[in-house]
Amino acid sequence: MSAVKVRVLLAVTSALAVIPSVGDLASQERALRWYKGNLHTHTINSDGDSAPDAVARWYKEHRYNFLALTDHNYRTDPQGLAPMFEAQDRFLLVSGEKVTSGYRDVPVHVNAFGGQATIGPAIGKSVFGTLQRNVDRIREEGAVPSLNHPLYRWAIDAEILRQVRGLGLFEIYNGHPATNDEWGLEAMWDAALTAGRKLYGIAVDDAHHFKRIGPDLSNPGRGWIEVKAREFTEAALLAAISRGEFYASTGVRLATLERGAAGLELRVEQIGDEKHRTRFIGSDGRILDEVVGLEAKYRLRSDDGYVRATIVDSAGRRAWVQPVFAD
Repeated sequence: MSAVKVRVLLAVTSALAVIPSVGDLASQERALRWYKGNLHTHTINSDGDSAPDAVARWYKEHRYNFLALTDHNYRTDPQGLAPMFEAQDRFLLVSGEKVTSGYRDVPVHVNAFGGQATIGPAIGKSVFGTLQRNVDRIREEGAVPSLNHPLYRWAIDAEILRQVRGLGLFEIYNGHPATNDEWGLEAMWDAALTAGRKLYGIAVDDAHHFKRIGPDLSNPGRGWIEVKAREFTEAALLAAISRGEFYASTGVRLATLERGAAGLELRVEQIGDEKHRTRFIGSDGRILDEVVGLEAKYRLRSDDGYVRATIVDSAGRRAWVQPVFAD
């Protein structure tokens, strides 16, 4: 055999050695786990009614896996609380800050996850300019930005959401009673997705009140996300969230979820006797398909642009599956 043929054979053999087998891929998939968390809540370090350790303890005791404390322009160092929760109890505190700014009397609030220091607000020459400057500042600090409650005091409209660059996350649901989420927020999301923005929707509590409970108060336990990640670390969770490897919920739980280039496939976890409806939604907010039952599947077509899913149960609880894109 010639030297050239030997080199070619060795190169091919080496390349084949790094291609995972079907068994390897199945093993990697089994290694992925689901982690439940809340990415927006407040303590006495800003306008909450409870201390950081009490807030973290509420979520740990209610079987959450991770939490971001997001006080206004204040970063609570998670390392100070970590020894109380993480080592034995598998509860992770994600670094968070609510970068709180505004233009004139319009609030512009953007959470920052994974930052190493307090970032603080920036002000632009318009609502859009203020939002863009804060998103850019958060990215420059190596943190992940998430737009808070877009329709609170009608701060952010569809045009602004379509234009902002580098955002990645926004709150499709916020548990605070004054956030106006029901007034066209999903349509705004679809407008941004149709315009080419890769934007993922999270559900959060925005909890302020832990000592009093009521429908007119911002209490915990109303909205969360379930993240599919291989490691239980801040970096792994934030990387998975940034890729859309999660679903958001106000009570609907998914037993299985597959997101990929082919589309979406899911199975709802039956809790009581509720019925479930899944809508698959694509470009321009078109309903691509609607399925009643626990199992639903949609194969993505090139002219769909993207497909995402909204699941509603007969009690009014919801879940949102993040979009996958035709490109």
